[in-house]
Amino acid sequence: MTEVDVPQTRPPEPLSIHIVKASNLKLTKIDNGQRPSSGTSKGTKGDNVQITVKVEFGEKVLGESPKVDCVPDTPAEIDYTATLNCSFEDPLVLDEISYKPVVLTVTEVLPKEKKQKEEKTAQLGQCTVDLLPLVKGATKHHYNLVINPLPGSPLETIPPEGPKPEMEVVISVQESLLEGTQIDQGNLMTLTIESLYSTPESWTMTGSQYAYAAALPIPMSADKETPVVFANGALKPSIDKEPPNRQKKWAVPGSAQGNSIYIPESFLPPDNIDDEDGEFKSKDDREHRHTAETEKLRVSWNTERRCYLDSLATKSFQDKIAKCRYWPVEVMRLPQPAAAKGKKSQNANTVDDEGSISYHGVAFVNLAPLLYPGVKRIRGAYKVHAYTDHAMHEKTKRKTGFGEEAGKIAFNILNRNSASPFPKKAGKEGGEKKEKEVKKGRASSIAQHHEHEASQTIKSDTGSEMEGQPPVNVEGQQYVDAKAYVMLEISLTRPLIPKRPPEELARRVAEYIPPRPLFPKRTDGAQRAVEDFHNQVGSVANLILDEFRDQFGDLLKVDDEPQTVEAMESRRQKLIYELNSSGKYFAFKEQLKYAVVKIVREKYLKTSAFEDRQELQTFLSELYVYLIDQMHVALGKFLALEDQAPIPKPLTDSAQLKHFAREAEVNGNYELATKYYQERIARNRNDPSHWFDYGTFCLYINDITKAEECFKECIAIDQKHLQGLLLYGVVCTLSERNEAAETFFEAATCVDPKSILAWTMLGLFYDAVNNEIGAEMAYLEANKLNQAAAVAEAKALRDDDVTKERLARGEHESEDKEVDHDQGGLAPPSVPDIKQPSPPSSDKPPTSARSGKGSVSDTRRMSASKRSDIHLRPEQSPQLQDNVGSKIKTESSTSRPGSHYKMGSQRGTPQPAEETEEPPIREPTPVPRCSIYMQTIEWLIEVKAVPFTERALAHELLSPMGGPTSGYHINYARLKLQKKEYKEAENSLDEALQFDYQNPDAWALMGHVKYMTNDVEASRDCYERTISFTSDAAEMHSIYLRLASIYLQEEKFSNAKNTFLMACKRSPSCVSWLGVGIACYRLGELAESEDALSEANILNNTDPEVWGYLSLVCLKTGRQLEAEQAYKYALKLNLSDYDLLTEIQHVQQDVGFGNPEF
Repeated sequence: MTEVDVPQTRPPEPLSIHIVKASNLKLTKIDNGQRPSSGTSKGTKGDNVQITVKVEFGEKVLGESPKVDCVPDTPAEIDYTATLNCSFEDPLVLDEISYKPVVLTVTEVLPKEKKQKEEKTAQLGQCTVDLLPLVKGATKHHYNLVINPLPGSPLETIPPEGPKPEMEVVISVQESLLEGTQIDQGNLMTLTIESLYSTPESWTMTGSQYAYAAALPIPMSADKETPVVFANGALKPSIDKEPPNRQKKWAVPGSAQGNSIYIPESFLPPDNIDDEDGEFKSKDDREHRHTAETEKLRVSWNTERRCYLDSLATKSFQDKIAKCRYWPVEVMRLPQPAAAKGKKSQNANTVDDEGSISYHGVAFVNLAPLLYPGVKRIRGAYKVHAYTDHAMHEKTKRKTGFGEEAGKIAFNILNRNSASPFPKKAGKEGGEKKEKEVKKGRASSIAQHHEHEASQTIKSDTGSEMEGQPPVNVEGQQYVDAKAYVMLEISLTRPLIPKRPPEELARRVAEYIPPRPLFPKRTDGAQRAVEDFHNQVGSVANLILDEFRDQFGDLLKVDDEPQTVEAMESRRQKLIYELNSSGKYFAFKEQLKYAVVKIVREKYLKTSAFEDRQELQTFLSELYVYLIDQMHVALGKFLALEDQAPIPKPLTDSAQLKHFAREAEVNGNYELATKYYQERIARNRNDPSHWFDYGTFCLYINDITKAEECFKECIAIDQKHLQGLLLYGVVCTLSERNEAAETFFEAATCVDPKSILAWTMLGLFYDAVNNEIGAEMAYLEANKLNQAAAVAEAKALRDDDVTKERLARGEHESEDKEVDHDQGGLAPPSVPDIKQPSPPSSDKPPTSARSGKGSVSDTRRMSASKRSDIHLRPEQSPQLQDNVGSKIKTESSTSRPGSHYKMGSQRGTPQPAEETEEPPIREPTPVPRCSIYMQTIEWLIEVKAVPFTERALAHELLSPMGGPTSGYHINYARLKLQKKEYKEAENSLDEALQFDYQNPDAWALMGHVKYMTNDVEASRDCYERTISFTSDAAEMHSIYLRLASIYLQEEKFSNAKNTFLMACKRSPSCVSWLGVGIACYRLGELAESEDALSEANILNNTDPEVWGYLSLVCLKTGRQLEAEQAYKYALKLNLSDYDLLTEIQHVQQDVGFGNPEF
């Protein structure tokens, strides 16, 4: 995933909530003019009333509209705008906007009575505004919201069939809250906790009542997880059935009451059990689920919580799932808050029980399906276990859970004390303090026996583990005994691993074999008769020319004088005499006779004798003129200056032959691979690459002598062939001719002094001969070149960014931005040998923000996940500005005013002179793409130099830039595959998938391992996963061939055909077309099978299996001659497939022909 430069922190963005109008606000007549809980009112139905609308977000009141007269049958034009400032300094602001609603409360202002000093009000109803469209990138969204009546409101008397009161609201921002990269790389997770079923038997609807909560950790940033808590869970009896279309509730509804706690247009989907991803899906479990959902108590939440994850948080979430697929969801019981507000507990010495929990359980949710390509949602029933720290660590690799912290958060939600990261007005500080005191008193009024119960639970969770005893949770064990389970859903707006859509795959399969025109029909009509005459004239003309050359060829070569007419006439007469006397003239006439007869019959339709002699003479004259004309046409067509036609070009070029050789090499057919390599050499013996490729193959099959000869030829043709020099040095090292090897390795560094590969290979050779000083020198030079390449790449990228900014913002702004790029743009993480501190721009990576300075381990982790193509890590956490802002000043003229103030306060006084001098002095040092060893490993594996590959892998494991990364494990597995050590390869690939679960190369190699160990089902799964990724593996051809061959074995002929066609489209070969032919033959598509087998025969006409299947096709189509010929060629080429031979013989016996021995 390519990281993009993150700009400096944006200034706060005003978020406008514009209330346009309210309609259908009709109040019914109240008996005696009284309204419940609203004082006395003389208004009746049809009277004008005054309303106001209060706007709240969380615990903050954003404003209240002026009084508006509400006239019957006429919408009330409110036209009020409230503003919510969205500050981007806190990364959790977008998350808060995504899950908290804006609550609109409609209040009626009642008329004043006599001697009444203040107006009385009555709350009519509420509606909630969802800000989610703005988090998804929209700048404006329009709502028509139903006003839900509050308890005791006159709106409750509106009949169900009557018009609902509505409010028109428009939310908008000037600029999108998310930039382009945030929309593309971020993600929005939606968590839905539905219900806890099959609760413990000790829970009853009578006696003391409790609150129930659920919590799970979510990585809101790259380095920190935040517990997301679902409070307000209610215990319900079995008779209180759930409605079919259950509407989801707000996780934090704020001041919303009644039906306003539900999210508009958000319902729980009724999924089939078979489509679920959780547990309890077997037939036995279904009966238990039916009983639990219809006859037992349940805890109901039906609550939705959205979580915004930026690109780093998404990557962190994905990595944690890859490392440990189980995710904890903790459930717990809490004491109910006291009903009275602000009252003290009866016992003044009672300990504050806020946050104490009981019946602590945990469900381990398998999130691995979210790593499947294209999966965005999982939902299911998950078993609740007794919570213990030991179980938590064993399942999720976490030391402890969030139980106590979640309990405190749940109490805050229950007490409506959720804190908002938005700044509060200064005038309300006194009120806030008073409110906190009231809530503190409220929390202290919890019953005393709750404290005792919860303390026992917490002790049972952790106390036994401290003593080294097996962990015990008595209350939590009741979940296990009751077989409790929780229904939950996790969905994402974008899949963690994208998948190519089926439409695209189908289109690509359809393009694999291009449409071909039908073969032209062969007719025996007049056109063919004329063509045959032309061919015969050309043939006779060539024979006459050969006769002329035999008689006068030597004379014409010697005589350089101009030819006279007499000499030419003399040669003509001699030629005619020779033709007549030898009988060749008569033979030529006989050769032309049949063609002339065909013209008479087909062209002139004359098939009987002429009765009139005059008619015969007329026809002969006409025929003579026509034949003379056609003779000249034929002579002009066939006679040219060239004596012989040019040799046609071969059907396959050098690249195709190399591909065929590699294919045979992968399939283990070394004899055929040798043939292809040798054919390349035979076509062009002066191409060093042909000798080099054949030498690498000989090295692979351990034919060291022949490999040495090939590399010798390569170097003899090109003395500066870098790779030939290196591999000849490898061969010399294997033969223990160290002096000669050192000569060739050093010669390679002289041929290309800037080659990282040459210097690293020289270092590896010095390691082999225990020359530590020489090895240190070679590695140092290679590292210098690697660092220089990274600097050049970073500079090119910086120049590209500057160019793009100039095009986007104009010349003037781009010049100002250029200073920013020089000072802090593309700031890399610091490495141990860099003494200067890294610039505190917004481009600092999150790993440095956590540790305060760059470290080797941070670099290793970033390299392992391959988060950037050039590993410059341009993204940074805003927190870094606070950490290192006191050391370096890099804020440009486009920074926020607040940032300038902060920097000035830390540094004392601004120093504008340093801003112009610092860029050339403190230029950041980029981190190279990968280590020198990894670059060399990839080349060594390609050329099959196994001993040097093992040595380079050992260095990569110990390298500060390397370590056991995903790339290391993949290359180690490739090496083990070459050595046919499949168990070690499989173990290494398991480690690689822990680092990068969506690496197609890792899955492809795992498929090869399973294929070579005859684990067909596992290899098929790995291959199918590989081709589902958006990015292809390095070698897709062998994947297609092996997957298709598995389909053939499993008799899935349609899948086999499509997969073979994918291989043909990518890189056609005899094997791929043969596979298409076999699949089509098994499907009964004989015409397509013959076309495919013909293609295979063109690419390799010495494959006996192709001839065998061609014989089968001809037998099925009733063509005896072709069937016999194909069968003879198959036997001649030593067809060794016994099953195929048996099948051919059975078909021959069925049809009665095909075998010449019959």
